[in-house]
Amino acid sequence: MSMVATAHIEIDDNGVAWIDDTKVKVIELVVDKIAHGSSPEEMHFQYPHLSLAQIHAALAYYYDNQNALEAEIERRWEEANALAKELSDPSLREKLLKLKKSDPGLSIQ
Repeated sequence: MSMVATAHIEIDDNGVAWIDDTKVKVIELVVDKIAHGSSPEEMHFQYPHLSLAQIHAALAYYYDNQNALEAEIERRWEEANALAKELSDPSLREKLLKLKKSDPGLSIQ
Protein backbone atom coordinates (compact mmCIF):
# COMPACT_ATOMS: atom_id res chain seq x y z
CA MET A 1 0.00 0.00 0.00
CA SER A 2 1.39 3.35 -0.95
CA MET A 3 -0.38 6.02 1.11
CA VAL A 4 -3.04 6.59 3.71
CA ALA A 5 -5.97 8.58 2.30
CA THR A 6 -7.70 9.00 5.65
CA ALA A 7 -7.85 7.03 8.87
CA HIS A 8 -8.66 3.38 8.06
CA ILE A 9 -8.32 3.87 4.28
CA GLU A 10 -5.22 3.16 2.22
CA ILE A 11 -4.65 3.78 -1.47
CA ASP A 12 -2.57 1.17 -3.30
CA ASP A 13 -0.12 1.79 -6.13
CA ASN A 14 -2.98 1.45 -8.64
CA GLY A 15 -5.06 4.14 -6.94
CA VAL A 16 -7.51 1.65 -5.41
CA ALA A 17 -8.88 2.50 -1.96
CA TRP A 18 -8.78 -0.35 0.58
CA ILE A 19 -10.04 -0.55 4.13
CA ASP A 20 -6.82 -0.90 6.08
CA ASP A 21 -5.79 -4.24 7.52
CA THR A 22 -8.44 -6.01 5.40
CA LYS A 23 -8.89 -7.40 1.92
CA VAL A 24 -11.98 -5.22 1.37
CA LYS A 25 -12.01 -2.48 -1.25
CA VAL A 26 -13.97 0.66 -0.45
CA ILE A 27 -15.84 0.28 -3.74
CA GLU A 28 -17.09 -3.18 -2.68
CA LEU A 29 -18.65 -1.74 0.46
CA VAL A 30 -20.10 1.16 -1.53
CA VAL A 31 -21.74 -1.16 -4.06
CA ASP A 32 -23.41 -3.01 -1.19
CA LYS A 33 -24.52 0.31 0.30
CA ILE A 34 -26.00 1.46 -3.02
CA ALA A 35 -27.63 -1.89 -3.78
CA HIS A 36 -29.19 -2.45 -0.37
CA GLY A 37 -29.37 1.00 1.20
CA SER A 38 -27.92 -0.41 4.40
CA SER A 39 -27.03 1.73 7.38
CA PRO A 40 -23.48 1.49 8.76
CA GLU A 41 -24.84 -0.67 11.57
CA GLU A 42 -26.48 -3.05 9.09
CA MET A 43 -23.26 -3.14 7.09
CA HIS A 44 -21.39 -4.04 10.27
CA PHE A 45 -23.73 -7.01 10.65
CA GLN A 46 -22.89 -8.07 7.07
CA TYR A 47 -19.15 -7.39 7.55
CA PRO A 48 -18.53 -8.33 11.19
CA HIS A 49 -14.77 -8.29 10.62
CA LEU A 50 -14.97 -4.52 9.93
CA SER A 51 -15.31 -2.05 12.76
CA LEU A 52 -17.91 0.69 12.60
CA ALA A 53 -15.01 3.14 12.37
CA GLN A 54 -13.71 1.36 9.25
CA ILE A 55 -17.19 1.36 7.69
CA HIS A 56 -17.72 5.05 8.43
CA ALA A 57 -14.26 5.84 7.05
CA ALA A 58 -15.04 3.93 3.84
CA LEU A 59 -18.33 5.82 3.47
CA ALA A 60 -16.60 9.13 4.17
CA TYR A 61 -14.03 8.30 1.48
CA TYR A 62 -16.88 7.46 -0.89
CA TYR A 63 -18.68 10.76 -0.26
CA ASP A 64 -15.39 12.66 -0.70
CA ASN A 65 -14.78 10.85 -4.01
CA GLN A 66 -18.35 10.08 -5.06
CA ASN A 67 -18.11 11.10 -8.73
CA ALA A 68 -14.98 9.04 -9.39
CA LEU A 69 -16.27 5.97 -7.54
CA GLU A 70 -19.68 6.09 -9.19
CA ALA A 71 -18.01 6.43 -12.60
CA GLU A 72 -15.93 3.33 -11.81
CA ILE A 73 -19.04 1.43 -10.67
CA GLU A 74 -20.80 2.40 -13.90
CA ARG A 75 -17.77 1.36 -15.98
CA ARG A 76 -17.68 -2.03 -14.26
CA TRP A 77 -21.44 -2.47 -14.71
CA GLU A 78 -21.20 -1.75 -18.44
CA GLU A 79 -18.20 -4.06 -18.78
CA ALA A 80 -20.03 -6.88 -17.00
CA ASN A 81 -23.15 -6.39 -19.13
CA ALA A 82 -21.09 -6.39 -22.33
CA LEU A 83 -19.30 -9.57 -21.27
CA ALA A 84 -22.56 -11.27 -20.29
CA LYS A 85 -24.10 -10.28 -23.60
CA GLU A 86 -21.05 -11.56 -25.48
CA LEU A 87 -21.07 -14.89 -23.65
CA SER A 88 -24.81 -15.43 -23.64
CA ASP A 89 -26.56 -17.95 -25.81
CA PRO A 90 -28.17 -15.90 -28.62
CA SER A 91 -31.16 -18.24 -29.00
CA LEU A 92 -31.84 -18.16 -25.25
CA ARG A 93 -31.50 -14.37 -25.23
CA GLU A 94 -33.98 -14.15 -28.13
CA LYS A 95 -36.47 -16.33 -26.26
CA LEU A 96 -36.10 -14.21 -23.12
CA LEU A 97 -36.60 -10.99 -25.08
CA LYS A 98 -39.76 -12.43 -26.63
CA LEU A 99 -40.97 -13.29 -23.13
CA LYS A 100 -40.24 -9.75 -22.02
CA LYS A 101 -42.26 -8.33 -24.90
CA SER A 102 -45.19 -10.51 -23.93
CA ASP A 103 -44.86 -9.51 -20.25
CA PRO A 104 -43.69 -5.85 -19.91
CA GLY A 105 -43.23 -6.30 -16.15
CA LEU A 106 -40.34 -8.67 -16.76
CA SER A 107 -36.88 -7.12 -16.33
CA ILE A 108 -34.50 -8.51 -18.96
CA GLN A 109 -31.81 -6.37 -20.56
